[in-house]
Amino acid sequence: MSDNSLLNNNQTEPTNEDLPVDSAVAAGGVIADLAAIKKQAEDYLAGWQRAKADYANLKREQEAKYSDLIKYANEELLKELLPLVDYFKHALKAVPEVERGAAWIEGIRHIQSKLEQILAYYGVKEMEVIGEKFDPRLHEAVGEVENSEYDSGVIVEEVRTGFIYHDKVLQAARVKTAL
Repeated sequence: MSDNSLLNNNQTEPTNEDLPVDSAVAAGGVIADLAAIKKQAEDYLAGWQRAKADYANLKREQEAKYSDLIKYANEELLKELLPLVDYFKHALKAVPEVERGAAWIEGIRHIQSKLEQILAYYGVKEMEVIGEKFDPRLHEAVGEVENSEYDSGVIVEEVRTGFIYHDKVLQAARVKTAL
C-alpha cells in the first residue's frame, strides 16, 4: 500500500471540534499580531508621507536658492561698475560751459548712456533721492546743510548715487539732508 492510502484509511483531517481549546487563544494572538502589523504599516505609511512632504519642501527651497543664485550672480561685478556712474556724473559737471557741445563730450555722454543701459538690463536701478525723506535702509547721511526750500530730514544733495538691484539695495546713496 502506498503511504497516501494509509493516510486516507487511517486518519482523517482535523475539524474545528478536534482543535484544542487553546486554539481560540492562538487565534486571538494572531489577531493581535495582525493589529500590530497593521499599526506598523500605518506608521510606515505616515513616515513615508512625511518624508515625501519633506523632500518636496527641500526641493522647493533648493529651487528658490538656485533662482536667487542666478538672479544675484552678477552682483559683485555690478558693484564694481557702480562708481563709474558717479565718475561720469562728476566729470560731465566739471566740463566748462564753452566745451559742453564738443564732440568728445558727446562721446563721453554716449559711453555713460551705454553703461546705464547695461546696468538697467541687469536689473540695476538708480535711486531718485533729492526731495525724499531720509531712510537709513536706503541712504547714508554724510552731512546736513541749511536749506529753506526743504523740511528737516529731507535729502537736498546726493554725494554718491544709490542703486537698487532687483529688490534689494546694491549701494546706499550718500546724501546730505536739510537741517
